[in-house]
Amino acid sequence: MVFKLDGNWLKHFRRSCVNFDPIKWSYVHKNGPVYLNGTYSLISLSQSMAVILFIAVLWYGGLFFQTFFLHRYAAHQTFTMSQRMEKLTYVLTWIFQGSSYLSAYGYGIMHRLHHAYADTEKDPHSPKFDNSLFAMMWKTKRIYQDINLGRIKVEEKFTTNVPQWKSFDLFASSMLSRVLWGAGYVAFFYFFATEWWEWLLMPIAFLMAPIHGVIINWFAHIYGYKNFEVKDTSKNLLPFDFLMMGEAYHNNHHKRSGHPNFGGIRWHEIDPTYIIMKVLNRLRIIQLKKVVA
Repeated sequence: MVFKLDGNWLKHFRRSCVNFDPIKWSYVHKNGPVYLNGTYSLISLSQSMAVILFIAVLWYGGLFFQTFFLHRYAAHQTFTMSQRMEKLTYVLTWIFQGSSYLSAYGYGIMHRLHHAYADTEKDPHSPKFDNSLFAMMWKTKRIYQDINLGRIKVEEKFTTNVPQWKSFDLFASSMLSRVLWGAGYVAFFYFFATEWWEWLLMPIAFLMAPIHGVIINWFAHIYGYKNFEVKDTSKNLLPFDFLMMGEAYHNNHHKRSGHPNFGGIRWHEIDPTYIIMKVLNRLRIIQLKKVVA
């Protein structure tokens, strides 16, 4: 016998049952076991929502600290903050980026190189000069590691005032840290994933930061619209950036690289990260720099 959990009949139905089996989600009725599909579906739905919420938190949490800390602070220094706040932000970046943690030092220098040599042979990542998306990703990874490990000499103008916490980066970027985060992701999916398609989301958790990089470094140089004519191929990928927290306004950013607001040129270009930065500035957690228009 199969019943749906519908209406107020359940209260009366329970009275005629011998007992309830919580493992099989069934009642033992005088006419045999009765399976409550509605209850199981509700549990399954809540677990699926937990998986989706988990990915959303990693996506937007990791993305926020990438654009707020690594990009607008480390690379462009659009605001200042205390040393204690900077250390806390390092830790929060590690927590939300997890297995794909990026060093502020390596990211900051590489991004400055990108602006200086955009869409030339010296650009660390350019669809114009890289044969494929995967070739660009591999090249970016190699240059990032060379910068962090000091295997290449970088001009002082690209390293000036870029924050660096060597001991923390050594730990957060270590194989041990990445494996532990990865094991945590696998454990989460083991306990909460109830459908096969949910497991397809797990690689996103592992590769969150590279995926964010690919969306901007590759697709935002190929697709989108322009507000400004610049010397490179940067474009605004989305008219309303619900996905990348302002990073999708790439053409705006290449024109005004020192401006903390990546949007704001057209009425629909709303930069969520800048809004959060204004709140943090009002609370005196950070200090936004004055920008000459």
